[in-house]
This record gives sequence, C-alpha cells and structure tokens, in this order.
Amino acid sequence: MIVMGGIVGSGIFINPYVVALHVHTPFLILGVWILGGVLALLGAFIWAELATRMPSAGGQYLYLREAYHPSVAFLYGWVLLLVTQTGGMAAVAVTFAKYFREISGSTASDGTIAATALLGLTAINCLGARAGSNVQSLLMLLKAGAIVAMVVLGLWLGGGSLHPLPLLDRPISLGLAGTIGAAMIPIAFAYGGWQTATFVAGEMRDPRRELSRGLIAGVLGVVVLYLAVNFVCVRVLGPAGLAATHTPASAVMRAALGTRGAQWIAVGIAISTLGFLSQGILTAPRVYYAMARDGLFFQSVGYLSPKTGAPIVAIVLQGIAATIIALSGRYEQILNYVVSIDFISFALTAAALFIFRRRERSVALPGPSSAGSPAGSSRNAAIYGVPGHPYTTTLFVLSCAGIVASTIWTYPANSAFGFVILLAGIPVYLYWSRKAGGANVGDGL
Repeated sequence: MIVMGGIVGSGIFINPYVVALHVHTPFLILGVWILGGVLALLGAFIWAELATRMPSAGGQYLYLREAYHPSVAFLYGWVLLLVTQTGGMAAVAVTFAKYFREISGSTASDGTIAATALLGLTAINCLGARAGSNVQSLLMLLKAGAIVAMVVLGLWLGGGSLHPLPLLDRPISLGLAGTIGAAMIPIAFAYGGWQTATFVAGEMRDPRRELSRGLIAGVLGVVVLYLAVNFVCVRVLGPAGLAATHTPASAVMRAALGTRGAQWIAVGIAISTLGFLSQGILTAPRVYYAMARDGLFFQSVGYLSPKTGAPIVAIVLQGIAATIIALSGRYEQILNYVVSIDFISFALTAAALFIFRRRERSVALPGPSSAGSPAGSSRNAAIYGVPGHPYTTTLFVLSCAGIVASTIWTYPANSAFGFVILLAGIPVYLYWSRKAGGANVGDGL
C-alpha cells in the first residue's frame, strides 16, 4: 500500500491525454505505458536489492551516502526538502482542494483547504509509522476502488470500440523515436514514487523480506491499474478524443453515467490526491531525520518520539514547508525546476549498485563490514538480487539519462534553475559538515 500510494496520485486521471498528444494510435499509446511500467519495475528490482543491503531509515539518501560521499546524499535531501517533495505535495494538496470545493461547495480558498489537509495528515503521522501506514492503506484501497470502478463502468456503459490498426501513426524514423521519447516523460513521472517506500525501512519489522516484496508487488499492481485506465480511455474516447480532453477520467465517466458519473470520479480523484499526500508525509521525513543523524542538519530534526519512535520534528518541518508553498501559490513553477534533477538522482542511485557489488567482490581482508559492503554468508544470503544485473541495471541508468537529456532539451530554462537550486546546497553542506566535524560525517563510508 505504501509503494502504490507513492505512485498513484492525480496524474493517472489526467496524464493519458498528455501522452495521446504525442502518439496517436492505440498500439503506441498502450505501448509507451507498458514501456514506462517496465522502467518502473526495473527500478523496483534495483531498489529492492539496495533496501536489503541497507535496511535503515533514509532509503535513497543512505544509498547515495554510502556509495559516493555524504555531500551527494545531502544535496539529494536538500532538493527533496526544498523543492521536490514539498513542492509536489503542495501541488497535489491544491489539486485536492479544487476537487473538494467542487464536491462540497465550500467557499474556503484552495490554499486554506490545502493547508488544512497537509497539517491534518502531518498530525496523524506524528502518532507513529503504524498510524500513518494504516491511514495510507485505507486511502490506497479507496482510490484503487475508484480506479477499478471507472474501468468497469467505462467498459460496461461507456460505449466505443478499440481499433488496433494502424499500429503506428508515422513511418519508423527518428521522428517516431522522438515522439515516443516525449511521451515517455509524463509517463515516467506518473510511475515515479516507488522509491519513497525505502525511506521507512528502519521502522519495518523485517525490511529485508517485506520491502523487496512490497516494491515489486506494488509496482506490478500500479502497472495493471495504469494499463486498465488507459485501455478504457482509448476504447471509450478514441485516440483523438483522448487527446482533445484535459480531463479524460471525467470524460469516460460522463460517457458511462452522465453528469453524476463525472461527480463520482471527482470524489475518487480527491481521495487519490489525499492518499498521495498521506504517503509523502509518512515517508520523506525519514530522509531529513537521517541527515540530522549524520550531523548535516539541525540536531532537533533527528529527534524521535520516545512513545511512537516517529521523527516528529522532521514530519512537522516538512508539513510546514509544504503548507507555505501551497499558500504561496508558486508550487507549479517550483515543480518545473527539478524534473531533470529527480532523474539524475535515480540514475546515480541505480549506479550505486555497481559500486556496492564491486566492493563486495574486493573485500578480502578481515574486519567489520560497512553498511554498503556486507560480509558474511548469512547476510549475503539475505540480499535480494536484481534479475538480469548488470544488463537490466544498465538499461535503467541509461533510460534515466535519456529522460534527463530529453527534459533539458525541452525545458532548458527550468532545468537550469533546478541546477541552480542544487548547487546552492553546496555551501550549505560545507557549513554543516564543518559544524559536524567534517571527517566524522557519514562514518562507515
């Protein structure tokens, strides 16, 4: 539920039309969504092995720290807190507010409703990982139910038909490859989020077993849901009709049940956005906690509640930051800045697997094992292995690099600003590392 909740937000109800603007046949539309699912599954395999190697709080932050240097991990956490996580949560919270107003008729502003949702979920997650995960599981089940209902009703009552031919909308060429690459950008974003489940590994009873299984099962579940949604959209609306509407989920439900159907799917979208917020508030603060534990952030952020074991200061910090961005109304601009940065971190994290395996092979001298280079047959036996490594891992890294290149080419100004935000974290890291004692940061490297 945590893995699926980190992926499924409001995007699947909207993004199908963005993809249909680039590719125009059922075969291509469904095909690129399958490619996106394969890419996400490759990532899940990689993160599953990394999680069994280092089953501690922090997830991706921890992997980057142990593979490269504490500075790389800090810059990841810096962008996560300053823009990626909080900006994304702010955008989704305002999306929730818009649908909530439509459903309830409330006269409160979008910012007020968004802030209420963010702070309410922040308070729940301060009660501990179990309380947060229970709420997350409930919301995930509800939004999965909404997606299934949309698919079933669309197929049963929506009408339309699927015409498999022609397979391609243009001859095989570089132009076709370019349009497929452009279509993959929103798909890659729609499938993103599975990596956040690793942030809470330190609070799982058996992360080596549960997290590896949860990552793979969760991503597979999302692939099935996403393909079902796109199939019903293409069948009911047709490729041209899908590209012509900005609200494909509402259009499908309106075709099936009229105005009432559109109202019902609005409720489903509101629940879906709330579930995405719940997952983000549950998982990401564990990164800030890990940064504080390494001496790279305010010491108070590393405080754990003695009653629940939750990093309540980190949770509140993120909740307040996301609320400020939501109230500022500038979340959309902020989100555009970090597109390329996000996939650079994916590529670096996946490449870390090569580093850990090389260290593992080179360990010949006796001594204590580090977090990134487990020693001992019992521990090695417990490590999940990526199927097809190194080929599948290389394919994932190259795919992420391709998405970064495509994004920089398409949005050069926004990408440049994202790099400015990233580089601004370097002097901040130097300050905290000196304050922490420099060489003591990230001991065990």
